[in-house]
Amino acid sequence: MKTSFLTFCLLWGSVIFCNAQTGISVSPPRVYFETAPGQTAVEKVSITNASKSTVLDLSISLADWAYNENGDNLILPADSLSNSFAKWVTISEGSYFSLKPEETRDLTINVNIPAIVDPKTTVYTALLFVTQMNPVDDVNAQGSQIKLSVRSGIKLYCRPTGLAKVKKLEITDLKFDSKEGGLALAFQNQGNVWTDGVIYTDLLNTGTGKSVKIEEAGFRTLPGDKRVVKIPLPKDLAKGNYTATIMMDFGSDSEMEAAELKFTYE
Repeated sequence: MKTSFLTFCLLWGSVIFCNAQTGISVSPPRVYFETAPGQTAVEKVSITNASKSTVLDLSISLADWAYNENGDNLILPADSLSNSFAKWVTISEGSYFSLKPEETRDLTINVNIPAIVDPKTTVYTALLFVTQMNPVDDVNAQGSQIKLSVRSGIKLYCRPTGLAKVKKLEITDLKFDSKEGGLALAFQNQGNVWTDGVIYTDLLNTGTGKSVKIEEAGFRTLPGDKRVVKIPLPKDLAKGNYTATIMMDFGSDSEMEAAELKFTYE
């Protein structure tokens, strides 16, 4: 029987499992650092061996990450991006450790911000990986022997203090895609902080007066991000002329972003 090797990756979640034998719980999945240039910021994350029988040998490594236009995560080698701060990060407990079944250990993340930083960069990012080094034996759906391991990613954000925080999103386009049967909303983060929020969509059938609410969609962005969010329409939506109203709530004390589109659904 052929043996193959498989690493099971489920990033950004607080708990991941390969099977009953191996799993990692990470809390929190995102860590935010804010401190003045020349100072050190310290935060802790908890790593738990969720298995009841398997000892996990774990390693710590760093990488870079970014969002693409659709909001998916892109993973790159450490120090690849201009806003990477992977080189500023150290772990007090070292790069290797073991966890007994159901054991929890805190990791201390230190970020040493240089005294001089680029004033144009308002948000820095990095990615901390916790990777299982001792895969367990298992069998896949085809009956082949495999090696299973877990890998969890913790997103790190760093913002030097001293700058006023500006939350600003701008909708740049809203259109109806008849081929895909949905709306496409384009917007850009024009502020200087990481910004998340919720998109609310209402449809009004102008012929019947019937209103339809679309399931809300969440999003996260970094400064400068350009994003396209596809909003599917209900499969049982009646044909007719519609007005779509989009509202973006992103926690700004002064404004929300909105757009309106008239289209025909045939």
